Amino acid sequence: MTAALTLPFEWIGADGSADVRERAIAEEVPVAIECNGLGYAVLMASPGDLLDMGYGFALTERLIDDAGDMLDAEVHALEHGTVLRLTLSQRVANRVSDRVRHRTADSSCGLCGVESLEQALRPLPSRSMPWAGDDQAIFTALQALEKTQPLGAATRAVHAAAACTQAGAIRLVREDVGRHNAFDKLIGAMLREGLSWDQGFALLTSRCSYELVEKAALSGCPMLATISAPTALALTRARSAGLELRVLTRPDALLRPIA
Repeated sequence: MTAALTLPFEWIGADGSADVRERAIAEEVPVAIECNGLGYAVLMASPGDLLDMGYGFALTERLIDDAGDMLDAEVHALEHGTVLRLTLSQRVANRVSDRVRHRTADSSCGLCGVESLEQALRPLPSRSMPWAGDDQAIFTALQALEKTQPLGAATRAVHAAAACTQAGAIRLVREDVGRHNAFDKLIGAMLREGLSWDQGFALLTSRCSYELVEKAALSGCPMLATISAPTALALTRARSAGLELRVLTRPDALLRPIA
């Protein structure tokens, strides 16, 4: 878990009064991800739970299929950021080189647009069975979520991703300044601990973007609930994957998209 920094601020009141007060501030650092010795991506992230993020990122980037494809993961703190070194099995090693080659081509030629678009909207695994839970479970999870976000409570500047049981009990939570990172950390933590969704669901303190829909589908999550609104592409991608969505979830109401 990441600890917040405590820094002094000048507090200024509307009546003209002033004071010096300390405030907890969320950290944000560059994290360079290397896969089998190749530079793959640089993310801005909270510096905690980075091994979890490495596993989740590799899964949702479709570089690995399960925890067995990850041979090693190491975090190296440097002066200007952190390097996350992932060693993937030979079985999936070609995926890394293929994706790195696509990324290099994207930055060096003007003829890669069609291929890049195809990569961005690749088919998702489809669920044949709908989520069997009850929406009351989401309200139960919402009520408990804030108490499981120590970094969020301290800073009011980070997102949380929670794995919930079918009844709405919160099993596991990860936090990060980035909504994608928080979900990757949660998925990676579940992967490392050998946990499945077991007809539970994911609850995220963010809008429902298409990237989060894809991460949910790729991790086998049967239902994704978010506290903010979806994008049109997120709705389309969720329908194509058979992923249940609940959006704009509040203590007194939520929205269920109708196909």
